[in-house]
Parts: sequence; structure tokens; C-alpha cells
Amino acid sequence: MARPGVSERKPREDAEVIEKLVSVNRVAKVVKGGKKFKFAALVVVGNGKGKVGHGSGKAREVPDAIRKATDQAKRAMIRVPLREGRTLHHDAKGHFGAGKVVVRSAVPGTGIIAGGPMRAVFEALGVHDVVSKSVGSSNPHNLVRATFTALKNIYSPQAVAAKRGKKVGEIISRRDNTPAETQGM
Repeated sequence: MARPGVSERKPREDAEVIEKLVSVNRVAKVVKGGKKFKFAALVVVGNGKGKVGHGSGKAREVPDAIRKATDQAKRAMIRVPLREGRTLHHDAKGHFGAGKVVVRSAVPGTGIIAGGPMRAVFEALGVHDVVSKSVGSSNPHNLVRATFTALKNIYSPQAVAAKRGKKVGEIISRRDNTPAETQGM
């Protein structure tokens, strides 16, 4: 029985999460008796259906650092609208620090064309077809956060139509009926 004023945590129905360990870093602190080691872990989690989050954790042991990072990532999950459940609705750019990324939607059968940290984000998100490029820093923390910046800028046609006060058909028809000359550019 729960105490008054304290809510019980119910088990989540979407407990099916994909956890991807992106990096583990060992840090040494030199002290009088020798070196003290700590570990920093970067983890990406997602449900494979459009929700994804990332987190970092530090501890004296690797499993503890991974557990802390996973807990933080589960708390910080965001929803990204997916087109046909397999790719992004449109292209986007993101940056964090010196890390810059460009993510582009792709046709069926393309697969995930992305570097290490970005690949983990897209696999956890549930994207099957995407092309991405990282420019600048190759630091995993910066690339993951830059990828999340780009993903936060992805909007579904329904959201854009509601914001502009138009119908979804007016927005989607522009995407499908562009002239052949402009598609090749």
C-alpha cells in the first residue's frame, strides 16, 4: 500500500525498448595512492516505433554507468513522426557544438546509411530507410545530440497543415507533384 501523497509507479505497457550502447569512456584521476578509474557511458534507447531518447551516466563500474545512462535516456524520450513507419517526412539539419549532421529521407530498400552514433539513434527510433552525413566533430556525444536536434525539427504533414490552417492534401500534393526538372537538383 502506498503512503498518502506518494504515487505508485505502474509498469509501463511499452516496456519493449531497444537499448544501444554508443560509447564507454574510461577516465583516470591520479591521486597519491595511484589512479582512480571512472567510466562514462552514452546510451540510446527507443521503442522502434518513433520514440527515442539518449542519456549519459558516470560511475566507478561500467554496468552502473550503463544503467544510469539507460535510466536517463528512458526519461528523456521524444516522439518523431515517421513516414510510412520506415523513414522521415523530410530532410533536416542539426548541430550541437562542433558536430553537424544532415539527415535525409530515402526510398524503400535504401537501408540506414549513417555513421556509428547516428546509426544507433536510427535503429532505436525504428527508421529503416535514411541517408545521413556527419560534418565536423566525430565526438559521439556531439553527434548524438546533433542528430536529436535534427529529429526535433521533423514535422508531419498533419502538424504543418494544422499550423498553416490548410488541408493535408494541399501540403502532400506539393511533395508528390513537383516538376521533374526540380527533382534532379
